[in-house]
Amino acid sequence: MDELLYLVHRIPYPPNKGDKIRSFHLLTHLAQSYKVHVGAFIDDADDWQYAQALAKLAGGEVKLLPLKPRLATLKSAIGLLSGEPLSIPYYRDRRMQAWVDAMLATKPIARALVYSSSMAQYLMKYHTLNRVIDFVDIDSDKWRQYAEKKPWPMSWVYRREARTLFDYERRVTHEFAAAAFVSEAEAALFKQLAPDCASKVFGFSNGVDTDYFSPNQAFASPYPADERAIVFTGAMDYWANVDAVTWFARDIFPGIKRAHPAAHFYIAGSRPTADVQALAQESGIHVTGAVPDTRPYIAHAAVAVAPLRIARGIQNKVLEAMAMAKPTVVSEQALEGIEATPGKEILLASDAAAFAAQVSRAIDGQAPEMGAAARQRVVNDYSWAGHLRIVEQLLRGTSAMPVNANARAHAA
Repeated sequence: MDELLYLVHRIPYPPNKGDKIRSFHLLTHLAQSYKVHVGAFIDDADDWQYAQALAKLAGGEVKLLPLKPRLATLKSAIGLLSGEPLSIPYYRDRRMQAWVDAMLATKPIARALVYSSSMAQYLMKYHTLNRVIDFVDIDSDKWRQYAEKKPWPMSWVYRREARTLFDYERRVTHEFAAAAFVSEAEAALFKQLAPDCASKVFGFSNGVDTDYFSPNQAFASPYPADERAIVFTGAMDYWANVDAVTWFARDIFPGIKRAHPAAHFYIAGSRPTADVQALAQESGIHVTGAVPDTRPYIAHAAVAVAPLRIARGIQNKVLEAMAMAKPTVVSEQALEGIEATPGKEILLASDAAAFAAQVSRAIDGQAPEMGAAARQRVVNDYSWAGHLRIVEQLLRGTSAMPVNANARAHAA
């Protein structure tokens, strides 16, 4: 069996949050054809328990190193002196570089997959290695969006990160054999921003395990029987999610609550910040913290919401709610990259008033066929196996750049 090096900024196991869902399914797919050697960081102490399961899945050697956010943040300041994006020294570790060097010196590894721009630094000197990177999102553009929302001096820091990280993303794309993004829309934007890289850029969508996220499974309800629950799922230490639930709680939910006294807003996700926890002081708002399984919260909600105002790539929370046949209300940013028809498979809102109206519509049961149509869309167009074949082709260097991942998935 051929051997492959897979570098990931966060342990790709278990698949319990957005970036880990994609990195986990990539690993699962690659392990069918390769002995995979995995190098990754662990920033959550609870994840050390999964080291053995990860090694069993990968089949090759595994190097896991602790990443302490406070120390990493101090290290990232080096970027201000070196001219680098701050996220590069944040993930720089001599032990990881030494392990990568040793693996490439002693193992018959001809191919490598890098997950996220911050891990590309470990392979920049290996020009004869067939290197493919999955950027997932255009992170530089996310920092640009952050800069627009933050006051000085953080706005300056974020604008600098957007500029320097984009330069780095473009450099990596030139160096590597191919660069992937989480959707055709994300790939098209990067091609527009960096037309000199266009021939190496492609997109493949996230998928959904539609057997796992299924409306046909029975779950005990986490909600009181007299409530009409509105649910948001996601990691609650991620600023885009914090901004989304804060906006919903303050500008959208009060009007819904007046019209529907039984409505309650549940924020289900790990590591809620102090700002998120404070929202629970408002009537009808609940912050659960980490839950063992988000599916009961989705299954028994009246409606799922994704009121993101800052977003890049594809939102797994939206695809998962759709897969569970749940009416889902999204912002324009949250719908980006997802092929779903507004009004038929999903409810789209462009501002707070429209969002409140669409949520009320779902609570009132005015879209009875939407859930089934949403699930069918996910079943038809969001298969992991169909999309991930593209990565295998790029690693093998056996095909021309794919034009449309969904089209290839249908053809498969």
